Amino acid sequence: MSDQINMRRRRLLGTTVAGISLLELSLSGLAHAQSNATAGSTKAAGGASFGPIRQINAGTLSIGYAEAGPQNGPVVILLHGWPYDIHSFAEVTPLLVAAGYRVIVPYLRGYGSTRFLSADTPRNGQQAVVAVDIIALMDALKIDKAVLGGFDWGARTVNIIAALWPERCKAMVSVSGYLIGSQEANRAPLPPKAELTWWYQFYFATERGYAGYEANRHDFNKLIWHTASPKWDFDDATFERSAQSFNNPDHVAVVIHNYRWRLGLVQGEAQYDELEKRLAMAPTIGVPTITMEGDANGAAHPEPAAYAKKFTGRYQHRNLSGGIGHNVPQEAPKAFADAIIDVARP
Repeated sequence: MSDQINMRRRRLLGTTVAGISLLELSLSGLAHAQSNATAGSTKAAGGASFGPIRQINAGTLSIGYAEAGPQNGPVVILLHGWPYDIHSFAEVTPLLVAAGYRVIVPYLRGYGSTRFLSADTPRNGQQAVVAVDIIALMDALKIDKAVLGGFDWGARTVNIIAALWPERCKAMVSVSGYLIGSQEANRAPLPPKAELTWWYQFYFATERGYAGYEANRHDFNKLIWHTASPKWDFDDATFERSAQSFNNPDHVAVVIHNYRWRLGLVQGEAQYDELEKRLAMAPTIGVPTITMEGDANGAAHPEPAAYAKKFTGRYQHRNLSGGIGHNVPQEAPKAFADAIIDVARP
């Protein structure tokens, strides 16, 4: 991590970020207390919501997560991406609970009530570390195996777990298919139209971009919502409910590091080098998988034909019509829930 990022991170750790919700402030005090006790609710304007948010120490983090369904039910873990949060799955979750599943939806590092346990831990956003976080969460919750589902960063993370720890993944649903990458692969230039969709990645590569995102994360992320899902007519309350999670004190540092790492502009942590070497080989995925794509996804994404052969087990791709954009679980919750239920069937 660059000295400038590190300096900003330390400055942010020493101050309270304006606008953090009272819920998040109450949860931050639990960062050093490993517990499954309830700590508040995400209920707010903007549609479906979760019940009390729980907090548990897992690896280098105190992870905030929503949980619903029977304790003895088969486990589904659902992972959001950037710039979204757990509410992408607020309408998916009750559908899965009705089918008998125990559903766990964590805030990724840098979002919501998830906090680093140590001020000295790098605010790292490389692809491997997010997967390591989820394995640590499963260990902390004593979950041996789960059905995994995700989109954006979440899809990449479930891909990685299925590839590197298949014994922990019963089956997988991945929006936009196979998203495992490498710094070496990302050095290759793309056609101009494709490069245009990554404009924010290049913006984040600059110090102006770091400062701009730090100052304008609310409006920046709302713009991404509109461009990634141009036909999704979400209201202000729906966005504001998720926008609270961007006030996490580590959000900016983690997001910027993620995109700079992809371009090879910053390094990851040495302890994850071996995992990244394995991921750079684009490993195949053998667990049962359903991939999905909306017909109005305005974000950069591969064509299904480009990744179909990466899935060597039982596999199906589903195209969604009706103006469905990047945030598939929130825009088409029934379709996403049906995919989870179907992929988990023997």
